[in-house]
Amino acid sequence: MSAHTPHTPPPFRDPQLPFAKRIDDLLSRLTLDEKIDFLHQFAPAVERLGVAAFRTGQEALHGVAWMGPATVFPQAVGLGATWNTDLVRRVGEAVSKEVRAMRARDDRVGLNVWAPTVNLLRHPLWGRNEEGYSEDPKLTSAIATAYTHGLRGEHPTYWRTAPVLKHWLAHNNETGRDVLSSSVRPRVLHEYDLRAFRETVEAGAVAGVMPAYNLVNGRPNHVSPYLREQLRTWTDEELMVCSDAGAPSNLVDSEHYFDTHEEATAASLLAGVDSFTDHGTDSSKITGRLRGALEQGLLTESDLDAAVRRQLSVRFRLGEFDPEHDPHALTTDFDTPAHRALAQEAAEQAVVLLKNSGDLLPLAPGTRLAVVGLLADECKGDWYSGTFLHRSTPLEGLSERFGPEHVQFAEGVDRILLKTSAGTFLHVPEADAEDEVRGAEGALDPALLAGRTDLPPLTTDDAIGTEFSLVDWGEGVLTLRAPDGRYLSVAEDGLVRASADQPGGWVVQETFRLEPHENGHLLRHIGTGHPLSVAADGLKVAAGNGEIFEIVVVESGEDAVSKVASQADVVLVVAGNDPHINGRETEDRTTLALPAHQERLLRAARAANPNTVLALVSAYPYAVDHAEVPALLWTAHGGQAAGSALARVLAGDVSPAGRLPQTWYADDSDLPDLLDYDVIGGRQTYLYFEGTPLFPFGHGLSYASFSYEGLTTRVEDGTLHVSFTVANTGEVTADEVAQLYTRTVESSVPRPRRELAAHQRVTLAPGEVTEIAFRVPLSAFAFWDVAQGRQRVAPGLYEILVGGSSEDIRLDQTVDLDGEPSLPRPVMVGGLDAADFDEQSDTEIVDRTKTSGDSVTPVAGRMGELVFRDGDFGKGAAEITVEASGEGTVEFSLGDGPVLAVLTLSPGSAGPYDYTTVSAPVVAAAGVHDVRLGLRGPVRLARVAFSD
Repeated sequence: MSAHTPHTPPPFRDPQLPFAKRIDDLLSRLTLDEKIDFLHQFAPAVERLGVAAFRTGQEALHGVAWMGPATVFPQAVGLGATWNTDLVRRVGEAVSKEVRAMRARDDRVGLNVWAPTVNLLRHPLWGRNEEGYSEDPKLTSAIATAYTHGLRGEHPTYWRTAPVLKHWLAHNNETGRDVLSSSVRPRVLHEYDLRAFRETVEAGAVAGVMPAYNLVNGRPNHVSPYLREQLRTWTDEELMVCSDAGAPSNLVDSEHYFDTHEEATAASLLAGVDSFTDHGTDSSKITGRLRGALEQGLLTESDLDAAVRRQLSVRFRLGEFDPEHDPHALTTDFDTPAHRALAQEAAEQAVVLLKNSGDLLPLAPGTRLAVVGLLADECKGDWYSGTFLHRSTPLEGLSERFGPEHVQFAEGVDRILLKTSAGTFLHVPEADAEDEVRGAEGALDPALLAGRTDLPPLTTDDAIGTEFSLVDWGEGVLTLRAPDGRYLSVAEDGLVRASADQPGGWVVQETFRLEPHENGHLLRHIGTGHPLSVAADGLKVAAGNGEIFEIVVVESGEDAVSKVASQADVVLVVAGNDPHINGRETEDRTTLALPAHQERLLRAARAANPNTVLALVSAYPYAVDHAEVPALLWTAHGGQAAGSALARVLAGDVSPAGRLPQTWYADDSDLPDLLDYDVIGGRQTYLYFEGTPLFPFGHGLSYASFSYEGLTTRVEDGTLHVSFTVANTGEVTADEVAQLYTRTVESSVPRPRRELAAHQRVTLAPGEVTEIAFRVPLSAFAFWDVAQGRQRVAPGLYEILVGGSSEDIRLDQTVDLDGEPSLPRPVMVGGLDAADFDEQSDTEIVDRTKTSGDSVTPVAGRMGELVFRDGDFGKGAAEITVEASGEGTVEFSLGDGPVLAVLTLSPGSAGPYDYTTVSAPVVAAAGVHDVRLGLRGPVRLARVAFSD
């Protein structure tokens, strides 16, 4: 008699069994082909078992994205600026509820959400700055943990959505992002880049991670050994690793790391990738490669089982196999009043008051206000925004708050006519077509959304030219907008139409350059790289010579701004960026400077009216000269409620309490190279930067004032207990963000100038006093000891610093902590791994093999140097041996002494992974000495050993 009658469900359908046993059962029932099919992003249904189709990946960074209308919250960097974990948890909860509600009516919406992004905002020129929370790993992990808990939900068994963290690992450049390597020394790896991921994963609401496109230490992240050695040791939960889009193919096509796609796909799977996002919905390429890898013996079925098991673990947690027990199945919360109020609250809490000389803010009732600037009447989304259901611009918000009779507006665009060489003018024909909003219908891949072709292309007219609004967004990148608000855009047929509601798309089709040519200008379309020409069927991009245009200025932006500014009590200049132009995914910024067009508008406003407030609405910091500007605010693009939130802050209905989540540098010269990932050696971020910032990490002002008193500290059971009081000494109810930093008084290695250990945002009425208490584990004082290959707390004095920002310290105490003393490196016993240096110059870390390990090589054309402090040579060494590949020399010396040995690797035909050992006699004195190794030529040094 069979174990199961037709009426008895199989064990994988039994909700009384543990998930692990149910997964074992389902896995045992899948055929090899079915397992292979599961490994692509779009896994098909297994109808014979009643298993539904499943896809990984639903963008949900600050609202449900790409699937049509949804509530749009502030950009991630804006959520980071709130410093409010409770708020961010509630935002995550609202987003996940909308995911569930949208899925109920559109099964394209996935429950495996690709959010949040926990890449640290190490460099403010990174194009995707808007996607991260902070430059600080502690703040990043705190905000990310809050968001993932909201996304996950509170049920102990079933998850509302399954969050995947992006982008593993050390990913802060769009320039060459799929071919360049981040050189990350062990201390930076463990103290900085891994830390934000680790603390978020350990908090227990993460379903997996997505590797980044880049390489780390010469090895692509999609074959990173850290997935196994680090990530999967941090939790007992099964974590699913989803590849980034197209990244599996990059291993061969752009990175040339492997010779065949079968080899690359197998290596990714063995490293820990469980779901392959490649070739869109077409799974045949990936499944074919997996079958090829199996046939070639590169994979076994058990290797596939491990990946499928991790996928199934996520699907079981999402309640897919227990619909009657899934507490989230009937969720309908979508665009609710509560979600709209939460979007408003988040936008208000994200506003940072950077400067307020003379208490110009808040604005007095009845103030006559001039609202000017390119973003004054804009509410912009970004690549990971949903389609707006509601939107509020600063102009709309202020007009509603102060009354339209008190508000004047000047956008500050240059209004121009474009005159052809034939004396005619470009003209936008009248159109009888319905308005469309890009992405309103939803798209699994919005990069494939095409431009509109239902509108007539631009033509020329002898007498009637269309007046265009010209904006220079910086670096010569222009947009042109027709009077009806539509932007000039190029569709697939090459014709130019006034058709786009906003610039956007994977390749933006709404940007142009004006290039001086003869007696006029070529107008070059950036997306295609071609100039525009006038043809019989309309204005179009041309492969050959383009039309020469004369720019006829009808009104300059400065004149319009000056006019309204001179008539107002206060001028608000709203400046910033368009998230789809200059500084976005695929494109890094080149400067911190505010674009020249907006600088001109700011100067014009200030010249006309000294009571000028600058509001920066941007995805990243700017270096602005604010000496002549009495008040300055910053907010990230604030989502659907951006305008009303800014208005309420300016009016004093809400006291600003956002805090900067990253350092605002004063000048480009303060920045390291974009590709320099050594935050320690490069003295980067507030942790190590020794210059004077424009505004420091954690900075933000209030309409109230606060006092700090009564700092107490005690150490008990491996924890530092810190308490103090904060009082509102101002006249309005306001939030304060109390921040706790630590600093090592003396250290044998470089340590942060100060480091965030804890923070809390509190609301206080005038005169109200509250006690704040923090518990800081002593492990927070540790650093990565390269000599011992582990975290170590050094004994000694540590400063405990409390205040309102990293530079606004109100209280401090010194504590004496026990720890483990520093020990000399036992070089005679263990030798030296090249990457475990204390200091370096002109070197980079590369992959020792394609699967694991690090080597060090000099930067091309330079001599590199590695320094290893305190090497214990015992009674002395008589021989040195290096393990290296390539060709060149390794020079060995002690301290600042002379070169004691030169080891030469001769040219040969061996590859970079063919290591050899070379030895030389040496006289190394007994005792403890610093070791210096000089590297010349394309040598890859893995290890150094000594013998007596």
